[in-house]
Amino acid sequence: MLQNNLSTKVSPAAKFHRRGVLETLALAGLGTVVGTGAAAADSPRGKGPRVSTPTVGSPAAAKKSTSFFAGKVADLPEEWRVHQGATIPEYLKFLNSLKLKKVSPDQVIQAHAKSKNGVWNTLPPKSWWLRMGYTLRVVDRIAVAMNTSEVEVVSAYRHPMYNARCPGARAGSWHQANVAADVKFANSPREVAHAARYLRDKGLFRGGIGGYGGFTHIDTRGQNVNWGA
Repeated sequence: MLQNNLSTKVSPAAKFHRRGVLETLALAGLGTVVGTGAAAADSPRGKGPRVSTPTVGSPAAAKKSTSFFAGKVADLPEEWRVHQGATIPEYLKFLNSLKLKKVSPDQVIQAHAKSKNGVWNTLPPKSWWLRMGYTLRVVDRIAVAMNTSEVEVVSAYRHPMYNARCPGARAGSWHQANVAADVKFANSPREVAHAARYLRDKGLFRGGIGGYGGFTHIDTRGQNVNWGA
């Protein structure tokens, strides 16, 4: 059930309170920016995002970025790293500029380095980076309000070809527009979804929230939608 006012009781397990909510909402004015951002513009009438297929980096570019990249993110598949090339350190620099408190930029990079049925995911197109910046800031604010330090980004941007091979993923997934993140907190997905909806209803952002058995989906599509736990 959605929370309609600040006096409504919140589950103790959610570990956030009125002062935390007000402090969170005071940070960065995300409600207006996210709700009217590029994601909404790309998807008239909420029918799902329009996506394009980004190009990938060259093996030569990957070799040039090795010295910068080494030690920043560990254990990335070599094949994926070669194809992403110089984009990796550039995207990492962008993520670091967000100054997230609870979400690790390194771990966000790792969430992209996955393959399904022989198809590798990619980093998002550079022109879309700010979209995920908004979403990650929302996730970070929720984590701060819940007083949790364990946030894992399971999935963020999905290249259309990769998304098509993800079990249960919709053809119109908002992950393809780079405005969605599937996340795991130390808290249960139900508690995270409850906290996210509470903060969203206070004006933190406009978007979709879905609680699943093992993770919580949070997106900044510009329209409030709920499903799952």
